[in-house]
Order: sequence, then structure tokens, then C-alpha cells
Amino acid sequence: MADATLTLTLADYARVMPLAVGAVAPEGVKLNVITGKAGSWPDRAKLLGRALTDPSVDAGEGSMGQHLSRIGKGDRRFIALPAFPLRNFTARDLYVAKDSALRTPKDLIGKRVGMYSWAASGSIWYRHFLRWCGVEADQIQWLIGDVDVPQISQPGSDFPPHVKSAPAGRALSEMLIAGEIDALYSPPRPTKYHPKNGPIVRLVSDVRGTEQRYFAETGVYPPQHLVVMRREVWERDKSLARRLTDAFIRSTEYFETQQRNFPYVTPWHDLENELSATGYHADGLEPNRHTMELFCEMGFALGLTPKLVSVDDYFAEYLESM
Repeated sequence: MADATLTLTLADYARVMPLAVGAVAPEGVKLNVITGKAGSWPDRAKLLGRALTDPSVDAGEGSMGQHLSRIGKGDRRFIALPAFPLRNFTARDLYVAKDSALRTPKDLIGKRVGMYSWAASGSIWYRHFLRWCGVEADQIQWLIGDVDVPQISQPGSDFPPHVKSAPAGRALSEMLIAGEIDALYSPPRPTKYHPKNGPIVRLVSDVRGTEQRYFAETGVYPPQHLVVMRREVWERDKSLARRLTDAFIRSTEYFETQQRNFPYVTPWHDLENELSATGYHADGLEPNRHTMELFCEMGFALGLTPKLVSVDDYFAEYLESM
């Protein structure tokens, strides 16, 4: 029997390179991987769009938040695989003006905070981090818009009362510098960020210590993107969901072995690699069940789904393929 052929779209993260270059492959699958180049944010945005709109793409990197929203609406055109190519802690993404009087996330209560999206995966984890800090989402006035230039923002509509769209044509970073908002949450560093000279700096001074405490207390290294597969591809052979997920698991194992043996990404990489023992990058459903429960609970608490979506419902088709 001939191997199945799958076209997969991904940003060019280091952890997926074993799949992209063929060092790891799904069992019985000829994989055609299309990646972005040089860590390009616009490339990644285009590839996320292709995974949903290009019929020649069978599976690809997708937003966890968008998939949660689809399930909440009863839209099962895509299935979710517990393979998470993108994870990131979130304390580092919180910015203020250099002369700001704010010193801790708790100081944001009652303040105005700009953000690129209300419903994106990363922004859901932003609110989870703030909750961990003792700040609820409705204790902040939110403005949703472009950070610098149109790039990754998802303006949206039908916001809760404490959320509004930013003024048309105004970049959130410029509003921050002008004092029109008090803080800014953004995945890419604002172009006018500088750690010492500003005019935009990070609110959290001890990013590493704060994120380590968050991880120790929550057990979460926030995944933001996963792999989605077209339903018609899955229905042709439901085992493809399991086989592709298994390949991502092996790709992560390959990458982590490589990093242990050649720990030269930074001068201190070997000393910083101790988190690997926690399995913080693990793919697969059970290692991520707790994290996904928190994600679905936050989505419901923020009003992004009409009812609480269970983890087993989120990954229902994947579980059927096991």
C-alpha cells in the first residue's frame, strides 16, 4: 500500500525542523512541509491562514483560541491534534512607558491596557497570567488594535463592556508613549522597546523569576498554537491524526536530544536547559490535559464560548483515531 501524502504548513520554529528536513516522519506518510523563512511574523500569519483556507493544505499550525471558538459555535470543519509547535511565557510581553509609575501587574487594576486581540490564544494566556497575579480581566479597561503596524492584530467585535477597539489608524505603542493607555500586551516586541533607554520598557523587571514561579505554581508553559487537520483528510484515514501527532512527539524528542548534546545556542544554554526534565515541551494529549483544561476554562470565563468546552470535546476526533 502506497504511503499517504500530507501537506503541512508551519512557521520555521527550531523544534519543528526535524520534521521539516525529514529527520523525523509520520509512520506511512510522505510529508510535504511548507515553512516560513527567517522567523518572519508575516510569513507565519500567511501560513496560519493557508491552513484554514487553502484546500491544497491538509494540516497546519493553527490558533488554539480560534479552534476553541469554532467548537463553541459547533463548527467541526477542522480537527485539533495535541501537537503544540508554539509555546511562550507571557510576563515578558507586558510593556509600559519608561516613565510609568506602574511597578507590578497588580498595579494594572483600573488602568487602560492595549492588546492585539481579545480572543487569540496568546491573549487568553495573558489573562490567565494576570489572574495568577491577582488581577481579573474585567478589572482592566482594554483597547484592542494594532501594536505598531498592521501585522498580527485581530480587532474583532461584540466585545464585553470593558473592552473597546482602539481608534482607527492609531498604533497602541504610540498611544502608550503618549500616555493614552497605561500598558501594552504584545507578542512581538514593540519597535520602540528598549530594555534600558525606552521609550517603551517591560513592566515586569524580573521576567525569568516571575515566569519560573508561574510555571512552578500552575504547571503551565502556555501553548498558543497547535496543529489542525481538515476534516475530510481525517475522514479518509482517521489514523493520520495519531500518526502525525506521534511524529511531532518524536520531533520534540529529537530536538531536545540535539540541544542536550550540542548546548551552544547561547553561552549558558547548558545551564538553562534544566527545565527539559519537566517535559515542558511535551506534545500529546495526556501531558497537556491540565493545561488544556485551564485554557478551555479561561475561554469560557472570558465569554469566548457559550458553554465550557471539555478537553475531550476539543480533541474528540483525535481521541476517536486512537
